[in-house]
Amino acid sequence: MHLPSFLWLWKIAAWSMGLSLLAYLFLAITGIWMLRVRTTGEPPLGVSLPWNYGQVRYLRSALRSLHYIIGITMVSLVLLLLAVGIVGTLGHFGSLGHSSHLMAGLIVVTLVLGSAFSATQIGSRKPWARPLHIGLNILLFSGFTWVSLTGWTVVQKYLP
Repeated sequence: MHLPSFLWLWKIAAWSMGLSLLAYLFLAITGIWMLRVRTTGEPPLGVSLPWNYGQVRYLRSALRSLHYIIGITMVSLVLLLLAVGIVGTLGHFGSLGHSSHLMAGLIVVTLVLGSAFSATQIGSRKPWARPLHIGLNILLFSGFTWVSLTGWTVVQKYLP
């Protein structure tokens, strides 16, 4: 693949990575809030609704919806990063596997997809899903760290 300039592709990758990390942070925050509401019945940050009826149920539903929306966004961004990485590397080098960034990226994609799948399974009939979801997201912190560090070395190859 011969493209005149890959700068536009790397801009997409940079924005996608930054937004993925921001989404991960927001997912951690909303996940902790959901845990607090589920275990204590208290709203996060002392936020209280003006009515009392069904407040905890409403909060749980609203937090779950927000968590899902942010999660879907992060999955989309990570898949976009995968596509940009493959297209950019093949277009620039003609083959894949020039650094450990490929392995780091594939591990992050796997962790994100595993986390997304386990999130859809969380419920009272599947007690294994919540601990799996939380565990995968803890591992994802290391994955994001690794892919960020290896990505920085890859970016240095493309800079003039």
